[in-house]
Amino acid sequence: MPHNSFENYPMSWRPILKKGTEPLYISLATQLENDIAGGVLRPGTKLPPQRELADFLDINVSTVSRAFKICSQKGLLSSTIGSGTYVAYDICTNVFDASTFNKPHFIELGSMMPETIPQGEVISLFQKMMTEPDFGKLFQYSHGISDWQREAAVKLMNRVGCPASAKRVLTASGGQNAIAAIFAGLFKPGDRLGVDPLVYPGLKSAAKLFGIQLVAIQQENGEMSEAGLRYAIKNDNIRGIYVMPDCQNPTTHTMTAGSRKMIARIAKKFHLIVIEDGINSLLLEQKRRTIYADAPEQTIFLLSLSKTVNPALRLAYLGIPEQYYQKMNNALYNINLSQSALLIELASRMIVSGELETLLERRRKGLILRNQLTDRVLSRYEIWGNSTSLNRWLCLPKGITGTQFEHLVSEHGVLVYGSERFAVGRNTPAGAVRLAICAPDSMKELEHGLTIIDELLNSL
Repeated sequence: MPHNSFENYPMSWRPILKKGTEPLYISLATQLENDIAGGVLRPGTKLPPQRELADFLDINVSTVSRAFKICSQKGLLSSTIGSGTYVAYDICTNVFDASTFNKPHFIELGSMMPETIPQGEVISLFQKMMTEPDFGKLFQYSHGISDWQREAAVKLMNRVGCPASAKRVLTASGGQNAIAAIFAGLFKPGDRLGVDPLVYPGLKSAAKLFGIQLVAIQQENGEMSEAGLRYAIKNDNIRGIYVMPDCQNPTTHTMTAGSRKMIARIAKKFHLIVIEDGINSLLLEQKRRTIYADAPEQTIFLLSLSKTVNPALRLAYLGIPEQYYQKMNNALYNINLSQSALLIELASRMIVSGELETLLERRRKGLILRNQLTDRVLSRYEIWGNSTSLNRWLCLPKGITGTQFEHLVSEHGVLVYGSERFAVGRNTPAGAVRLAICAPDSMKELEHGLTIIDELLNSL
């Protein structure tokens, strides 16, 4: 029993520490994780100060610190010097099942899946490849990317404003695989990465897997502010940042040219690693200047193809700074051994032949129609995004949380993801949901799902 009385003292968490064979800090960390997973401690709850909790449990402060560190590395806690430790909103991705309502008869507006479009150009290229004498070699392990394939990659990256060098291009098995390799090769458990307050769940799950702590950077006008970035560098000791400048997932915000230049300048000054995700950049009508263009020695530019070109092309190109090239090459080799020679060959031929442009134009036309339909059905509500957005961000009426609305629409046969799934840190996100408008199989199904959402919003 503790020496001091806490009977009338307010504490947000009063664990009962059972002393057994395992170290006390492990036991405390396990109980903290279980209480978070079980809903005893909800997102945003401020935990007692470490010294206070140690006094309550009659243990050393270092024991509490080690327990908190374990849970922080799992993405369950968020802490900043001077403000305390909080249960992070990250647990909405890390603990709770994202597919609880995933049933075949539901209208899918939750998971990001590209619209099904004709792929005749891809089929034609593949059939031609099959007639060539060396086609069978593409089923073997890849021995690396050839010079002409590197040039094809550079051509594609230049198309979106990234002046990558052919000598420093690497490939990965998709965007998520590339992020995992970056974490494995350039970061270590406990490192901190600055991100937007709302970020796509795949990044959050990868950070949890590698023990990377995500820090929400203060924003101004929907994008990272210089003051927020400097604060995180000084107070949170972030080692790098992750950004999706074009049509950010989930909010659809496109970063201004000034903000891109600011990030490049700060990255160079403080030697930050910038992970610039250009997943949506191929869909732009006009290319924008990338952060990589202004800070090529600090920025890893990532360009994946599955969501914008063809879902079967689980392939991503990376523009790598010279100082990180060998570490990234090693990380990708250890994770994948080698990339698919078949996919690299097919993607390279699509780029060089110009067929990729035809597919992108078809993809854009489909997006325009789906976004027009979304604007028409939900015209009475605030909904972010533009004519070529892969998803839309629907702001909810005051007092309705994203989680509440997610559950409400699921009861009516529609799947959406609430803002809590994307939140980083301790701050409560504004009530909103992401609508993956490309996921439904047809325009009719999309209209049906949007109409249900419209009717439910009208009834609130």
